[in-house]
Amino acid sequence: CCCTLANKILMVLFMVLLIFAILFGNLVTLAVVVGTKHFHTSQGYLKASLAVADLAVGIFVVPLSVYAEVYLMVAESAPEWTLYNSQSVSFHPCNIIGPIFAGCTFVSITTIFLLTIERSIAVLRPLHKDSFITRKRTTVLIFLSWVGSFLLAVSPMVFSSEIALEYNSCSRMCNYALGTIGEFPSQAWNILLLFPAFDFTLLGSTVVINIISLSSIRQHSKHRKTLAETEIQTTSNPTFSDIKAAKTIGTLTVAFTASFTPIAVFVVGNVLGNIWCNFSFFAFWILATNSCWNVIIYSVRDQKFRLRAHK
Repeated sequence: CCCTLANKILMVLFMVLLIFAILFGNLVTLAVVVGTKHFHTSQGYLKASLAVADLAVGIFVVPLSVYAEVYLMVAESAPEWTLYNSQSVSFHPCNIIGPIFAGCTFVSITTIFLLTIERSIAVLRPLHKDSFITRKRTTVLIFLSWVGSFLLAVSPMVFSSEIALEYNSCSRMCNYALGTIGEFPSQAWNILLLFPAFDFTLLGSTVVINIISLSSIRQHSKHRKTLAETEIQTTSNPTFSDIKAAKTIGTLTVAFTASFTPIAVFVVGNVLGNIWCNFSFFAFWILATNSCWNVIIYSVRDQKFRLRAHK
């Protein structure tokens, strides 16, 4: 992949602006969640976990790409570590940054899945919400999601000696790649199919649960317009805030699914032998931009979050 100097400058400018957007948006989210008693709930804890995962992308992943691209423009040669993969040198930055990006992506998907489960219980079984959804259980699930996600992120290198990490000149990011084995295709690439399989299983389940929850909300809205309110109906129906939160999580799911789909297509294409250099750049960076969308969705959909963020 090559481009003109103007395009390279615009690319670096985009990366720098993305860093600021990710840091600002997710720090605001954490400040609102931590500083507001109203958000000290299971849903608030999950949103905070999602914000931390997104912050890690802005602190570790994108700055390395900025450094590599600025170094290339100034020195007119790439940094030496970008010319080798992680199996060729004793220490390679991608050994850290690659699993961080993959692990945080898995954490985000898992957290959105947990948010969807939490909201579906509040909508479909409002009477059981407080007894089933507790902050202690949510904390345990968040911990397990982080541990499991990062174990999955390092699994390609653990289970195959052929897979290494390298700075890819197409995507401008640390990617998993074939190491010392030069023949293609290799069975090692099949291990990487675990990533899209895991992601699409969770995202598919999340979409289905969201559809069920939103269908229930629509039926509830129709009944509320046509039936007289009774005490039993009032206590057994989801509250307005639960309905609003469920719609917010639905929007979040759509945004993440749209941003992750290109990367899944790219991984599958790589396994089949396609290079797709330009496509890989857009796929990886569309996924990276998802790290700054959450605060925008919260601000648009949640009035209490918006009011607190403006203070």
